[in-house]
Amino acid sequence: MRLTVRLGRKGVVVIPKAVRDQLGLVEGSVLELEVRGREVILRPLDLWDRVWGCCRGSAEEAERELDEEEARWWRERAGAGSSS
Repeated sequence: MRLTVRLGRKGVVVIPKAVRDQLGLVEGSVLELEVRGREVILRPLDLWDRVWGCCRGSAEEAERELDEEEARWWRERAGAGSSS
């Protein structure tokens, strides 16, 4: 599927509803952004899959690991953005 979208104020791109529905994206979904040459690639990032793959304990431990992973992910992204 190829669609044309417009880059808005402050770099905001609206993902069309049909695409959000197809991918199961909702407000607050985490996406991984990759720049490959002149292409921008967005992928849904399922942190639960990463946590369940590494967690051997309870659901509470898995949730704590998820929260820690998400916080680490946001810190890394904030650090990468400050060098621009």
